[in-house]
Amino acid sequence: MSAIMSVQQTTASATSSTFTIGQSWGALRKAWKGYRIAKVQANNPKMVEYATKIRKIQGELGISVASFPNLGIT
Repeated sequence: MSAIMSVQQTTASATSSTFTIGQSWGALRKAWKGYRIAKVQANNPKMVEYATKIRKIQGELGISVASFPNLGIT
């Protein structure tokens, strides 16, 4: 049980944001939803905005960062 506790503590302290891990995952989910809506509407400025947010949140969470080659963001 102590090994699990130490892993959770390490992940929680890895983010330098003032948001909790759950809040960050919620924001990431909403950013992806916004990106998909903007893509359906062919709204490139919004797609770039959401792609930037997605990459920032993924970096803060310490997970693999998505690339968006159709927008020139890799």
